[in-house]
Amino acid sequence: MADTFTFELVSPERLLISEDVESVVVPGSEGDFQVLANHAPVLATLRPGLLDVVLPGGKERRVFVRGGFAEVGPESLTVLAQTAIDAADLDNKALAQEIENAQEDVADAHDDKTRDQAQDTLDRLKQVRDMLGL
Repeated sequence: MADTFTFELVSPERLLISEDVESVVVPGSEGDFQVLANHAPVLATLRPGLLDVVLPGGKERRVFVRGGFAEVGPESLTVLAQTAIDAADLDNKALAQEIENAQEDVADAHDDKTRDQAQDTLDRLKQVRDMLGL
């Protein structure tokens, strides 16, 4: 059996996951990275994407996240996400709303840097939609 570590996923509304896992792939703003037991400490910001969680026994779970950050330690991973929706619960309507919100952020941007960041978020949301086939 693979080593496990404690994974907690927290959104503003509630604690969504708190359990021992084998691995988690995190959509970091600098690129995806995989967390395993005994990982070096890392603090990373999140981009819109999917957390791929592998539970003991090989069962997998996917969670869509948008915004927030991940704190990694040798025995734990805590993800604080602005938005977190279990992929099993993510439907076309919910993702369409996220895309619409991002389009409004692009339109409302007051400077190039803000507009570029909003456009990046929009592009990544569309990638998630395409990955999930919604």
